[in-house]
Amino acid sequence: MLTDFLFSINATLPVFAVMVLGWLLRRMGFLTEGCCKTGNKLVFRLCLPAMLFRQIIVMRPEDLTDGGFLAFAFGGTLATVLAFWLLARVFLRDKTMVGAFAQGAFRGNTALLGTVLLESICGSRAYAPLIILAAVPLYNVLSVVILSLEAGGSGKLDRARLLGALKGVAKNPILWGILLGLPFAFLGLPMPAAGDKALSMLGNLASPLSLIIIGADFRWDAALQKKGPTLGAAFLKLIVLPALVVLPGAALGFRQDALVALLVLAGTPSAVSSYIMAENMGNDGTLACGIVAVTTLFSAVTVTGWIFLLRTLALI
Repeated sequence: MLTDFLFSINATLPVFAVMVLGWLLRRMGFLTEGCCKTGNKLVFRLCLPAMLFRQIIVMRPEDLTDGGFLAFAFGGTLATVLAFWLLARVFLRDKTMVGAFAQGAFRGNTALLGTVLLESICGSRAYAPLIILAAVPLYNVLSVVILSLEAGGSGKLDRARLLGALKGVAKNPILWGILLGLPFAFLGLPMPAAGDKALSMLGNLASPLSLIIIGADFRWDAALQKKGPTLGAAFLKLIVLPALVVLPGAALGFRQDALVALLVLAGTPSAVSSYIMAENMGNDGTLACGIVAVTTLFSAVTVTGWIFLLRTLALI
């Protein structure tokens, strides 16, 4: 048991230690809000797409359809999104909170933090493109649908916003990084050595830079406001959602890296972009920011706990 505990700590501690470094650098004045915004754009638009493109081009066709993993991850993501949305609509008295609460409970930081955790736990990012394909398009489309419908507690869907969101998904650089790599994987197209090295250098920036920025953007003051809904959404995101995805996945026979990928898909903290979208679409920005802060803080404990549990059960 001690060995399993040490494995769990060693897998997650370096990740969250770099996030704490980002928080300290922000408080010491080395990082400003402008630096964080620019760094976020750099990771999102260049480093992460380059990293995913390079991962895709070295994969074999059978890796991209690994034993129904993609179908299970996609179906699990869709089912939990709809379930949490319905839960929020039924139980929240203040209907202006529904959109921010639901999005915060399901939308994880899969593309950035999830990829880093996969590498730290498994020593490989092989499943990163699969979990991003399964989750990122759904997160983007359904977040806009929910936030549009729940804006101001009105319950009316804004078709113009929905169409705009679909266009945004089509322009998503992360998805394009994956899609452009698929022909290389399926057709065996060669990548020049110089291009591969340049992509490697850009991709290697994604993990440390994203962790520093996530830590620098942490806002404890937001976590102290609207504590009840904030803690409720955090409980759903960090405990209930991983249980709903990981346990059925284990029952279906997923093991080792595949099961860790499902944990990362479901158990990462709420995405920073969920606060930005909620704030700009007439939803409760304060609640959204609090959910991001609390899930980011407590995910260090919950992810470590999930890994320890899976190791103890000899599933990973």
